[in-house]
Amino acid sequence: MRIGLDVGSTTLKCVVLNEQNEVLFKKYERHLSRIVEKSVEMLREVAEQFPNEKVLLSISGSAGMGLAERSDIQFVQEVYATRIAVNRLVPGTDAVIELGGEDAKILFLTDGNNASGLEVRMNGSCAGGTGAFIDQMATLLNITPDALNTLSKEHEKIYTIASRCGVFAKSDIQPLLNQGAQKKDVAASILYAVVNQTVAGLAQGREIAGKVVYLGGPMTFLSELRVAFDKTLGITGICPENSLYFVALGAAFAADGNETTLAEIINRIAHYTAKEEYRACPPLFKDKADYEAFTKRHLNAGVKVRDTLEDGEPVYIGIDAGSTTVKAVVTDKDGNIVCSRYMSNSGNPVPLMREFLLEVYTRFPQAKICACAATGYGEDIIKNAFSVDYGIVETMAHFYAARAFNPKVDFIIDIGGQDIKCFKVENGVIDDIFLNEACSSGCGSFLQTFAGALGYSIEDFAKLGLFADRPVDLGSRCTVFMNSSVKQAQKDGATVENISAGLSISVVKNALYKVIRAVDSKAIGREIVVQGGTFLNDAVLRAFEQEIGHDVIRPTIAGLMGAYGAALYAHEKAQAAGKATELSTLLSKEALEEFTHSVKAITCRGCSNSCKLTVNTFSGGRKFISGNRCEKPVTGVKSTEAQYNMFEEKRKLLARYTYKDTGKPVIGIPMGLNMYELLPFWYKFFTTLGYDVKTSPASNRQLYLKGQHTIPSDTACFPAKLMHGHVEALLDEGVDAVFYPCMTYNFDENLGDNHYNCPVVAYYPEVISSNIQKLKDTVFIGDYVGLHRRHDFPGKMYEILRRHFPNGTFTKKDVKKASDAAYAEYDLYMRAVRAIGDKFLALAEEQHKPVIVLAGRPYHVDPEINHGIDSLICDCGAVVVTEDAVACKEKKFPTKVLNQWTYHSRLYAAAKYVVDRADKRVNLIQLVSFGCGVDAITTDEVRGILHDGGKIYTQLKIDEITNLGAVRIRLRSLFAALDLQ
Repeated sequence: MRIGLDVGSTTLKCVVLNEQNEVLFKKYERHLSRIVEKSVEMLREVAEQFPNEKVLLSISGSAGMGLAERSDIQFVQEVYATRIAVNRLVPGTDAVIELGGEDAKILFLTDGNNASGLEVRMNGSCAGGTGAFIDQMATLLNITPDALNTLSKEHEKIYTIASRCGVFAKSDIQPLLNQGAQKKDVAASILYAVVNQTVAGLAQGREIAGKVVYLGGPMTFLSELRVAFDKTLGITGICPENSLYFVALGAAFAADGNETTLAEIINRIAHYTAKEEYRACPPLFKDKADYEAFTKRHLNAGVKVRDTLEDGEPVYIGIDAGSTTVKAVVTDKDGNIVCSRYMSNSGNPVPLMREFLLEVYTRFPQAKICACAATGYGEDIIKNAFSVDYGIVETMAHFYAARAFNPKVDFIIDIGGQDIKCFKVENGVIDDIFLNEACSSGCGSFLQTFAGALGYSIEDFAKLGLFADRPVDLGSRCTVFMNSSVKQAQKDGATVENISAGLSISVVKNALYKVIRAVDSKAIGREIVVQGGTFLNDAVLRAFEQEIGHDVIRPTIAGLMGAYGAALYAHEKAQAAGKATELSTLLSKEALEEFTHSVKAITCRGCSNSCKLTVNTFSGGRKFISGNRCEKPVTGVKSTEAQYNMFEEKRKLLARYTYKDTGKPVIGIPMGLNMYELLPFWYKFFTTLGYDVKTSPASNRQLYLKGQHTIPSDTACFPAKLMHGHVEALLDEGVDAVFYPCMTYNFDENLGDNHYNCPVVAYYPEVISSNIQKLKDTVFIGDYVGLHRRHDFPGKMYEILRRHFPNGTFTKKDVKKASDAAYAEYDLYMRAVRAIGDKFLALAEEQHKPVIVLAGRPYHVDPEINHGIDSLICDCGAVVVTEDAVACKEKKFPTKVLNQWTYHSRLYAAAKYVVDRADKRVNLIQLVSFGCGVDAITTDEVRGILHDGGKIYTQLKIDEITNLGAVRIRLRSLFAALDLQ
């Protein structure tokens, strides 16, 4: 008999073949990281069915190598095993898409011409787009993966959801759920996100076509995932019999060497032990007495709880509809708690809050509800559903709560399910805000995910770590990298107790060194209040105190602080309005009993954004519409208040350079990256030279997906990825040539040490020409040009054009004339931009409006890239000005980094301009693209310039996924902090 054992990242598969290669036995189960124990169990089961048989056995799988080596058993690499099985069982296969628990791979078995050849694309340390990712998302929806598959069959629309990491996906899904999106639509969107991750992240520009085979657990069990792949790739893939077992089958086919007995193999595996070889941290507590003193100290930070109320006594309600939980608190006029709830967010906070409010009315019929405030991700839907009086951004709600426990508080850190919020407080006012950008590796969901993977509830898992003798030193890393570290620690002999403690320590390090970026403990303050459900974990709290070197205050209601702060805010607002004893606008008990809630998904056609909206309708005709990028869908009409938005004005300026069909040869210009600034130059140059110029259509999701199959790297920034779609669109329109040159240098604005373009902007034409095969049939002008060298530009450009258009009628003199016109046009455009900036700054001063310098790159004005952030800022009542409108007002100044990129020089100069203005109403927000390596430099420098000048630094990271819920929180936090100042 031949036996193949596939030890995967999350599952164990075993196949037994006879001499005719017929399957005699097969089994599939999750090993929950107990690899040795489960392997022995499975092989003993085989031995019971086939006693005394001689066998050839080999091990394969991503987690099988160490087990095979130390047990002296043949190991077959899993890709090789898959290839053997596919070639034998599904001959003629061109490509294999295999998704496992934490592994994803595409095997190209032919070169497209049916010639033999193996090329493998595998995920690295990221488990996005795998079975583990789907499991996490199903858990978030409070359903099983099978139910997710069934639900998705009924979907009506697809949302864009990140899948490269479960953390990013949660940040996209949670706002959708909190805003009333239907589970069936979210379920289908999750499966399509997996497809996009596989195509963009693994195919890396190579087309998946021909005879395609689907393997692995997710592909086998989830029929709708296969449908999503078929639709996206335009194929009909094959999911063969025993698709779960192809790696094990390949291992069985490849098994050779000396026959032996199963008893001998089981004995070798069972006696495999690992020594404790990992790096360890000091224990959290010396002994139980140390722990008891710790818990006694923290019990002092409590709130009085009342069970009864006087007849007609006023109460105030705070509701925190968070990312993973829903919290509610009822307080009296003195801030004592009358009633509270902490509930898991099941994907829709509305029925949970209805149930809670009905309970309040029933338990306390004599109470008089005078005010109610909502906060958190679900603030808007809760306000609309139940006619709540006030809304407060969650950062301020937590500040109100912390101040109640320590009026001298100078630093607040709140760690929730997916969010970390930190505030520096000076003179009783929030002075600076830190929020995690999109990674929740220092959050509660991080611990919850690991607890679930190891088969524990989060409460039990947390307790295990309290008295661990050698906590694993896992450092401060992202969730997906941590998966690998935990697995390695397990192989090195770490117990579950030591892993639990190590993860708690890691949460703290992530918060301190990744989010706050603290240099040392003194940098964050002395009067510290910690809050959020994650700090109810004593191991996390102890690790935090050990890391900063002094005690902190953790209120006994740490998990309820957002709701408690909202209740205190409701009381304060009602008191300030002279309504502290008047009835709240909150729905009555009768209205709640008759309450109804329906949800409908629509696509808005009111403007070019084509937003995918979720319409929530409540009893009484109240509506809440989410998913919009402008005010129009919410109110039905545009706001009558004038908005001053330089992003919009720049788009209008660029819209003047439109295609005019005069019958001349057409030059196509892809509208992305540096073309958002250089279009006036190149448009004038080519039209003066006698060509028609056509730009690619406006960016949208469809255009991005159009070019996705040619993107060779998932780590490129979103603006660069979009260029693939723009070039494909131009080719479809049949232009005579595509013009997209390489440009090492930009114009020298005399603000930096040099004037380079960033590497992506400078050389992305090389990537485009190498990966878009259809370009080979069209003239592509991707040569190197230097606009900064005005004196020799015409001569160089003449040579380039003559190479591509040998029969062109233009002369050197014509090119010189076109060059002069182009430089004049660029100068005119930049002067127009600065004039608009001056006008908007003057209007802001006249009308006493706040000013936000929305600083990024020229291409951040693209609505598909910025997702409507500029409009959101205007909706907050601010004037939006761009960095290139104010940078020119500063002279070159010393920076702490090498200042050698033109766009970066503008960022630093814009930050300096904001600091030099004494006006507190002028502030800066920096837009950063995920995947931008050089922004690791710019963000620290811009933050430093602003902090040194006493200004708040706010950063918004953007990519191909629209998640405006988190953006709104950041913007409202900034404006609330500025109001307090």
